Formats: sequence, C-alpha cells, structure tokens
Amino acid sequence: MNTISVITAVHNPEAEFLAAAYASLAAQNLPVGWRWEWVVQEDGESGAARAILPGDPRISHGYNAHGGVAITRNLALARAAGGLIKNLDQDDQLTEGTLARDIAVLDADPDVQWTASRALDLMPDGTTAAFGDDPPPGRLRPGRILDYWHTHDYRLPVHPATLCIRRPLLMAVGGWMAVPGSDDAGMLIAASVLGVGHFIGDVGLLYRKWPGQVSAQPQHTEAASWNLRMRLIRERAAAITEFFGPRS
Repeated sequence: MNTISVITAVHNPEAEFLAAAYASLAAQNLPVGWRWEWVVQEDGESGAARAILPGDPRISHGYNAHGGVAITRNLALARAAGGLIKNLDQDDQLTEGTLARDIAVLDADPDVQWTASRALDLMPDGTTAAFGDDPPPGRLRPGRILDYWHTHDYRLPVHPATLCIRRPLLMAVGGWMAVPGSDDAGMLIAASVLGVGHFIGDVGLLYRKWPGQVSAQPQHTEAASWNLRMRLIRERAAAITEFFGPRS
C-alpha cells in the first residue's frame, strides 16, 4: 500500500476551521493501492488539535515546543511515512479529488517531482476569489518558478499551499525553509530549481482568508523581516542553481 502523507502544523486552532480541514481530507477518494495519513503536529503542547479532531486512526498526533510553523512542519515530516508529501494548513480545505489528481500525475510520470494546482481564496462570507495568474496546465520546467518570482516582485505563479512533492526532493532541499514566514515559498522555489513540476488546472485548495491567519498579521509583511526572507530565498536559489541545477 502506497501512502500520501498530509502534513498540518497546528497552533491555536479555530475548532470550526480545523474540523473543516479534516472533513475535506476525509472526503478524498484515492486510487486503488493508496492510503492517506494525516500527520498533525502541534506547535506547543496544548492538546487543542486532539480535542477538536475525531479519533480517526489515520490521524497521527505529535507535539513540539513552540518554534514556529517551519520547524513544526519539518518535525511532522520526520514522523510521516509517505513517499508523497502534501501540506494542508490548519484553516484551509482540499477540494474534491485533489489527492487523486496529485497521485495520478506523479504516478504517470516519474520525471515529475512535484505538483501544484489552482487555489481559490475562501472569503469570510463564503464566496471565493481567484488566486493570481495561473500558468497553463502541464509541465513546469526547472527554473521557471524562480524566473517568474524574480520578474514579478517576488510573487509566485502557483500557490505554495497546493504543493504535493516527492519525499526525496523535499528532503534534499532541507524541508521547509527556516524563516519566519515564506517557509513554503522558499521550499517551493528551491525544489522547483531542481525538479520538474506539473500544474493541475483543477481547483485543489480553498485558501481561507480571515483576520486570524498568519499571513494577515502585521509581522508577516514587516519590511525588514520580509526583505531578509527574500534575500535568503534568492541567495539559496542561486546557490542551488550554481551547484546542482537547473536540471530537466
């Protein structure tokens, strides 16, 4: 049996949102021979996630001292059993068929190392809005994500929260980048320099927009920290390109 590990870092969760994330995962139908596990890692030892979620044996709970989302995701990765790794934020929702589409693409073409898909912003009133300028469905050559990021004011052409990635590539780039915010963007950029990607044109994620989300907090866009994060991501990508890639 093949496993896709869905990783969720949890800190001060909203019960309604975390329950909705679980419901979206529980509704996934996987291809024959595949199973999912949900690796829920709590940033701090409050036990809040265990109190909210049902006793589903497919859920694996873990805890660590408060260290931020990147550290928490990486510790969840250490506990994950799957050859494919999918992130799901605690307040987001997968759409119907998301995991099956990820698996189908990666199963069909061993050269493809990661997938991303369309995302819709889920607004507080329940309406949705499109995210950015999606690329055409299909392959994304190594280096394309980085090129776009450089020429579009450090914006990504795909939503990093939709990423599904082969475990060896994720481990090779060191997991999620150890920065306070943009850790998923840094990881995606590094991985996309080394590995062929594939953009799935179907909507794969509802990305919840609400006042309590991490990216809505002032510290996420504070200029000094943001500039340092971008500098690290840029220099890391340049070093990977120089030493190892891009490769096709």
